[in-house]
Amino acid sequence: MNAIRIDDSRAEFSREPLIRPFGFKGGYLHELWQTEVKLRSDEHDGCGLGVQSVLWSDAGVFTSVSEDEGNRLMFAITERAMELAKGMSFTTPPELLKALLPRLLEYGRDLSGRGSLRPTFVLNALVPLDFAAWALYARANGFSDYDAMLPPEFRPAQSARHARCASIPLISYATGLDEVRRLVAAGHFFLKIKIGHPGSQDEMLDQDCARVSAIHKAVRDAETPWTDCGHPLYYFDANGRYATKSTFMRFVEHLEAIGAADRTAIVEEPFDELADIEVHDVPLRLAADESAHTAADAARRMDMGYRAMALKPIAKTLSVSLAVAAEAKRRGVPCFCADLTVSPRMVEWNKCVAARLDAFPGLKGMGLLETNGEQNYRNWDTMRTRLPFPSASWASERNGVFELDDEYYSLSGGIFA
Repeated sequence: MNAIRIDDSRAEFSREPLIRPFGFKGGYLHELWQTEVKLRSDEHDGCGLGVQSVLWSDAGVFTSVSEDEGNRLMFAITERAMELAKGMSFTTPPELLKALLPRLLEYGRDLSGRGSLRPTFVLNALVPLDFAAWALYARANGFSDYDAMLPPEFRPAQSARHARCASIPLISYATGLDEVRRLVAAGHFFLKIKIGHPGSQDEMLDQDCARVSAIHKAVRDAETPWTDCGHPLYYFDANGRYATKSTFMRFVEHLEAIGAADRTAIVEEPFDELADIEVHDVPLRLAADESAHTAADAARRMDMGYRAMALKPIAKTLSVSLAVAAEAKRRGVPCFCADLTVSPRMVEWNKCVAARLDAFPGLKGMGLLETNGEQNYRNWDTMRTRLPFPSASWASERNGVFELDDEYYSLSGGIFA
């Protein structure tokens, strides 16, 4: 591969309103900033999109400043990345990210005055640059599809070609039970449910248990042909809200008591990453997300007993996600792609990764992809018109799945269009 020199770079943002306040991690979002980066070499250019989530990437920042200030801080890191990238050369996008990340983490910590600023916050800011680098890399090397673009070290973890991907909707604190029933009636069979409610640990646990009981009662009799058990599966996301294993095990015991444990496919990030809690003895499949900043972080989480990895190309960069997937593949740990309430075009990047991962346990031979933008963006239908192939059969889920045919794979979901 030839080195690619970045001769020019720029970044922009816009604001997208939400239908209602979006509650998770003990807080609420009211809008999401959409970012775009353009990188240009002497002969080619590449564009990349991002979406900023201050609450997800570093709740400490979110609670210490206004929502607008947090977004401005993250975008300032993106802009600084543009300044640093101009004049740099890279052979592959992970090489560029590796060169930028330490400098930007230091910059972000100085700018925010927070020595504890999490790497995820900076990775979130770098997503549009990383996607732009991949697009530029593909054009500069004449790659016309996703599979050809992948460097050899990432291909074993991206070797599947599923005919279907399960579509995961999100059930936040504010999602009513009627909406939950509607989602299941529409064919959804893998439900992501936010736990870790606001309040003290006891208050949180009481609310989480009550919420899970209500949801399980509402959908426990539903049937589906797409899961091994014949019923919808649950994916609980705690976003690190549980302070101790003993408190979390009380939640697990509640799941067992109401008959929901056998339908729990994943519990994601029950503990704060800094708590460093071993989970080999937890009887459910725990997944790492925010704590897996790098492949080395992911390896450590797997050593601690985590048995799934939530990949977020749209939140932690494609470069990091491919490295994490490669490490998980070597260890036989399944992966799936989680959302960050991104735009329809970014969903297609996430789908490219999810469609090529090994089938997720408990499902009938398919990949696993979360997308909740339609549930949360006020202007989702308008955003969909910006897809290069908005009417393609694979661009919309039907009955809880994305159907992926030969055209989908030949066009790589339209990500290079």
